[in-house]
Amino acid sequence: MGFMNLFKHVLGDDWGVHPEDHKRPAADRPVRTMPVPARLFLPLQQHLGAPARPTVLVGQKVKKGELIAEAQGMISAPLHAPTSGSIAAVTEITAPHPSGLTLQAIILEADGLDEWGELVGCADPFALDPAEIGKRVAAAGVVGLGGAAFPSAVKLNGASRSKVTTLIMNGGECEPYLSCDDRQMRDHAAAIVDGIRIMLHATGAAVALVGIEDNKPEAIAAMQAAAAGVDKVEIRPVPARYPMGSEKQLVQVLTGREVPADGRTFDIGVIVHNVGTALAVRAAIREGKPLISRLLTVNGNCASEPGNIEVRIGTLAEEVLAFAGGLKGEGLGLARRVLGGPMMGMQIPHWRVPVVKGSSGILALDADEVVARDPNPCIRCGSCVKACPMGLLPLEMSARIRSEAYDEAVAYGLKDCIACGCCAYVCPSQIPLVQYFVHAKGELAAQDRSKLRNDATKKLALQRQERLDREARERAEAAAKRKAEREAAAAAKAAAEAATKVASASAAEGQGVI
Repeated sequence: MGFMNLFKHVLGDDWGVHPEDHKRPAADRPVRTMPVPARLFLPLQQHLGAPARPTVLVGQKVKKGELIAEAQGMISAPLHAPTSGSIAAVTEITAPHPSGLTLQAIILEADGLDEWGELVGCADPFALDPAEIGKRVAAAGVVGLGGAAFPSAVKLNGASRSKVTTLIMNGGECEPYLSCDDRQMRDHAAAIVDGIRIMLHATGAAVALVGIEDNKPEAIAAMQAAAAGVDKVEIRPVPARYPMGSEKQLVQVLTGREVPADGRTFDIGVIVHNVGTALAVRAAIREGKPLISRLLTVNGNCASEPGNIEVRIGTLAEEVLAFAGGLKGEGLGLARRVLGGPMMGMQIPHWRVPVVKGSSGILALDADEVVARDPNPCIRCGSCVKACPMGLLPLEMSARIRSEAYDEAVAYGLKDCIACGCCAYVCPSQIPLVQYFVHAKGELAAQDRSKLRNDATKKLALQRQERLDREARERAEAAAKRKAEREAAAAAKAAAEAATKVASASAAEGQGVI
């Protein structure tokens, strides 16, 4: 059975959607490198897990690559200076998030020298112990560059402990408009393959399968040439279909194995990393370089010069757009600002938000690219069910969520929803289904947090009552003991006095005194 036939056999032909990819001409233009801006805005939360903790003071001078915030907890990632300069402030800035809320960040003022601090690389990574590779990747602040931004070292170390057999490299890049992974595979295929070999050594996996959508023929050819004759690395073209780049879908297509509900890829012996992450891992191990920049795509009908740009972490989106030629017509036709891809990226309130480690794109979309019609009642056509790559029932889940029956929505598979947006994309009634699911997950998370707080409060109240009861019991026991001691002392005294009287009486009788 050929691979494409295996794909149809495993998942069928109906799941997912086929949006226009809008990847060219941006994908075909040479990569540009943006100069270092005067100021960089570096959020402490650029990854899944606990935010980093600042290790610098205002006014302190730092070198490029120097640690400025350390990881906190098991799931976290450190932050490094993207250029040399001085710390201008540690303050609140607008988060790269639809809410427009603020978050803590370090503001770095560049000195124009762009001078590296001390770097410690390794000429032979394969002589390192796998645990040491994980340690160095963690120290370099490497996170998944496909968008999720999960700390990479956690996955590498977990794979080694879980006896993972298969490393899957995600080169699907199924989101429309984005082409940064495509561009990196074309331009740095040999370095990516080298990074994959290092990750194989770190995880102990037997084979690496590199999944690349078949709408990227140049990337496929470059990666096949780089992997020719390399043991354990296989390049696997996959059909172009959204959301092929989603972890669970890519695993099932490439291996035929399904990740269980509420499970992880580790459970079936698989670990997934992005191809861009392989480049970052290679730089961290061979050159000792932390993650301080990334390639991202600037695209959309309102972008004057679409393309891929190498940008320092912390650069404001408005400065990236200005470097890329600005907006057409000074942005008069702008309908939506997006950080990431149009399907799963984040709509942002303005352009003064920073590029973070997980930022794969900056999209300036006009009205023709944004469908904004009022939703109509569900006609129960089943299009959303057919498109859902997870095999869920979006119409049933949304009906339960509208009536706030969240537990029933969970029973229909809400927690398995990957928020890919396929259901909303195909809905003829323009119902914002994904918004319902994201809202419901937020409500459930809030309920869980509230329950944890209530449970903690009850536990503290119970502990307090137990302490009060214990103290009362101890006071009562101490009082009873003191009373018993007083009574014993009084009895002893009375006995002594009685004995004294008897002795006195006996003495008097012996002397003849009556």
